[in-house]
Amino acid sequence: MSNINEIADLFFDACETGKGWDACKEYCHPNATFSAQAEVLADIGNLESYTEWMKGLLTAIPDGHYEMKSFSTDETRNCVTAFGIFHGTQTGPSGSGEPTGKVIAADYVYAMQFEDQLISHVTKIWNDSISLQQLGWA
Repeated sequence: MSNINEIADLFFDACETGKGWDACKEYCHPNATFSAQAEVLADIGNLESYTEWMKGLLTAIPDGHYEMKSFSTDETRNCVTAFGIFHGTQTGPSGSGEPTGKVIAADYVYAMQFEDQLISHVTKIWNDSISLQQLGWA
């Protein structure tokens, strides 16, 4: 693979469908970092942990899926951005207690930074407070 757009698309799909680090790591540097200005993700600083967090989220929201709204590549800056909406219903077990049966529709953006044709950092832009309210977790 040599096209960062293709690599980003494959990573995004693997991450957002809850496949975890085993499916995502081939697209990333082993020590790829992660950041988000979202309280529920405050303790996550690497991409491996984030992809596993997403895998766990899909246990609580087994019908979780994304709707891609925009996908763009800035080859000059080696960055790919993806804007999506995460949809689903909390029908599975979670650390917050019994399933709420509530629906989520969460807007978010990934900015995926590349080095040597692999993802070196992902920034997630997401309002976790609204998502937690939608799910009845806050």
